[in-house]
Amino acid sequence: MLGLPRPRQRLTAALATLGLLTTGAAIQATVTAAPAHAATTHRILFDDGHAEEAGNADWIISTSKPDPLSQDSTPSAETDWTGALSSWGVALQKTGSYSLKTATGALTYGGSSTTDLSNFDTLVLPEPNTLFTTAEKTAIMNFVKAGGGLFMISDHTGADRNNDGEDAVEIFNDLMTNNSVDSTDPFGFSVDTLDVSSGYPAAISDSTNPVLHGSFGTVTKSLIADGTTATLKPADNSSVKGLLYRSGYSGNTGAFFATSTFGSGRVAFWGDTSPVDDGTGQSGNTLYDGWNDSGATNAPLALNATAWLAGEGDSGGGDDGGGGTCTAAQLLGNQGFESGATTWTASSGVITNDSGEAARTGSYKAWLDGYGSAHTDTLSQSVTIPSGCSATLSFYLHVDTAETTTSTAYDKLTVTAGSTTLATYSNLNAASGYVLKSFDVSSLAGTTATIKFSGVEGSTLQTSFVVDDTALNVS
Repeated sequence: MLGLPRPRQRLTAALATLGLLTTGAAIQATVTAAPAHAATTHRILFDDGHAEEAGNADWIISTSKPDPLSQDSTPSAETDWTGALSSWGVALQKTGSYSLKTATGALTYGGSSTTDLSNFDTLVLPEPNTLFTTAEKTAIMNFVKAGGGLFMISDHTGADRNNDGEDAVEIFNDLMTNNSVDSTDPFGFSVDTLDVSSGYPAAISDSTNPVLHGSFGTVTKSLIADGTTATLKPADNSSVKGLLYRSGYSGNTGAFFATSTFGSGRVAFWGDTSPVDDGTGQSGNTLYDGWNDSGATNAPLALNATAWLAGEGDSGGGDDGGGGTCTAAQLLGNQGFESGATTWTASSGVITNDSGEAARTGSYKAWLDGYGSAHTDTLSQSVTIPSGCSATLSFYLHVDTAETTTSTAYDKLTVTAGSTTLATYSNLNAASGYVLKSFDVSSLAGTTATIKFSGVEGSTLQTSFVVDDTALNVS
């Protein structure tokens, strides 16, 4: 659209976009509330707000909620707490290094509730049977992105225990593909629509992996008793890694247990609840003792994974045993803008699929200025960069202008990270296509910084600054 001023949006469209951006601003505010990891006590929240006790299920550590210590403050056996996950809870409690709670209501992040995710290091989702709300999905994803651990335990397709039309397979896939933070395969895997009746998935050979070889023991096999697997997509998230596989499978298919990272946080997936079922629970439930199954090592797997998710061990994921302190990851949410006006805080109309300027990939991009009149646009996102990481900010920029001068910068785009100005571009940088820009921002490690694009346009002749395919990679 060389030389043509950008058309202004209709008022109704602008107002609709403003509403989305207001939501995005609220999301940004919660991202900065990173979990404050305790020195010795790992804080674990077990979810019981999504029909985890429906039907024959009893996926709780104790009937005393939110605090299992109210049932027995010094448990020594699984029967001291009542629930099919009581063995798991009691084993953690006995170490003296864990604080356990149960959430029975909506999951939040950045709120004042005692079970708000900002008060915990790890969230355990043991076969949820109702969909997470839009707000809950935002809370979960931002919690992980800011450094929290997420333990997703599924069951086989069709395990709809409360008959609401949703099972754990659908619920987890919905969380990963239909959220406002990052719906572009953020964890690098999807849950398979399967019902595998039986088997003993075997562990890969990796003596350095902290989940397979952790402080709670060595993992050799797990148990599958009507469960499912996951399909891995390392092209979407290079940190995803299968740790145990269904017999006859390897690589990207048939992963029964997998780990990944997202932002500064860690993720674990397990394809069945039978392995963590200890055979005890509330009266009337039909349970299965997979925790103590002699053909598997389910207890060490559950406990090592909990410890890893809470911050113990090395980077795990796709680079176990590397000896580094930083988990390789891409930290920006909605990095290619394909989720629309979410995650970023932006001026009205900036995040758009308007055909007047082409996206580099997909349909959406961030289009700042281009009005041919005095105008200012901004685009920003706050991100927590972990300590000990090297960090690189990159993006593709296309500058399109109607200015004819070869010496005067009338319209400018300034890029900042925190209080540091990384670069300033202008109408003098106009080019026919996108150009990759990259900056070392390692000096911001250990801080929460705002990445910001600010475009200021003069009173005549348009200049469009179009940004796409952003990334903030740490290693």
